[in-house]
Amino acid sequence: MLYNAYELQRLWFAGASAWADASAEWLNNPSNPLSYSAMGPLVASALDVFAHASAPRGKPAFGFTSVMVDGEVCPVEEEVILRKPFGQLKHFRRVGAPGGAPKVLIVAPMSGHFATLLRGTVERMLPGHDVYITDWRDAKLVPVEEGHFDLDDYIDYLIEFLDVIGPGAHMLAVCQPSVPALAAVALMSAEKHPMLPASLTMMGGPVDTREAPTVVNELATTRPHAWFEQNVIATVPYLYPGSRRKVYPGFLQLAGFMTMNLGSHLESHWSMFRHLVEGDGESADATKAFYEEYRSVCDMTAEFYLQTIDTVFQRHLLPKGEMRHRGRHVDLAAITDVALLAVEGERDDISGLGQTKAALKHTVNLPESNKKYLMARRVGHYGIFNGRRWREEIAPVVEKFIKTHHRG
Repeated sequence: MLYNAYELQRLWFAGASAWADASAEWLNNPSNPLSYSAMGPLVASALDVFAHASAPRGKPAFGFTSVMVDGEVCPVEEEVILRKPFGQLKHFRRVGAPGGAPKVLIVAPMSGHFATLLRGTVERMLPGHDVYITDWRDAKLVPVEEGHFDLDDYIDYLIEFLDVIGPGAHMLAVCQPSVPALAAVALMSAEKHPMLPASLTMMGGPVDTREAPTVVNELATTRPHAWFEQNVIATVPYLYPGSRRKVYPGFLQLAGFMTMNLGSHLESHWSMFRHLVEGDGESADATKAFYEEYRSVCDMTAEFYLQTIDTVFQRHLLPKGEMRHRGRHVDLAAITDVALLAVEGERDDISGLGQTKAALKHTVNLPESNKKYLMARRVGHYGIFNGRRWREEIAPVVEKFIKTHHRG
């Protein structure tokens, strides 16, 4: 019922958005006398904001066409290296670029947004690295015949992706995947896997949510596991290929994040309205571009979501040394020669300070020379991997860390 109700609302808003967009264009048309009145542009701006806020959204494109490498413009081609039921390994091939650049697997979060949320991360890393990314699939588009996908499968996918990329690669995990990425490194280290990555960078990840719990963490711990299963899990309706699959809908995840920072989002839309009224289309377009991405959401499988709630947020199994993967102990002490970088934002209200840094504390057999910590001042959660501070302050540290520990 929950999903069906949402679909009805989405269809209504899609029509309202189209009407508002057409009305805004009409009011701004020079041939319309109202466009020269005081009220015309004001109403048009309000309709434009509403049209953008209520428009339906699908999966965005990365949109990279070229990159500057050593002063030369190189075309960028997106290619899928490995396709799996719940995700694919995407490669941004820099045509004509010199060989030997460090291979970097950017692990995108499976948390309600598409991998394109990391467009700024990829763009900054492309000039100096051979970049791959985990491009997760919207669970409502995966037929139930394809089976299930949980946290164990996520770890398996990462190991398989590293197998395909080859030896000496580097991993960069943003937010949620810090846990499965660290678990994958521990498992590969224990078995002396030949494709063990040279380094792992974890950015704003919930490795140990007992450290500086946030509102997000407290929500997961103040309710029993059964509450999540009964209240936030829905069945995909029949109009999608994944009909009958149990999922945690992306629209619920988005609603939670929007509500948590409602004041900021309202202020952003008010600023967009003012920019449109003042004729500052460039500033308004920047806000629109952010929300185009932010509001593009996808579903995740119920089993992945529920297992993550239980393993990561309620029982803290990885930092307590009790996590298991298909019957095998995930032992962080097994990590002895993979360089680890933990990056945290001073103002992160999703993964609190110390939660990512905990990875360095629990890898007891890793030499200190292979550990590094960066606390980015005045940076919130999304600023860790996107925006000016990411480009100018954080990315240079990540790049130097990868270069220092590169084995190519």
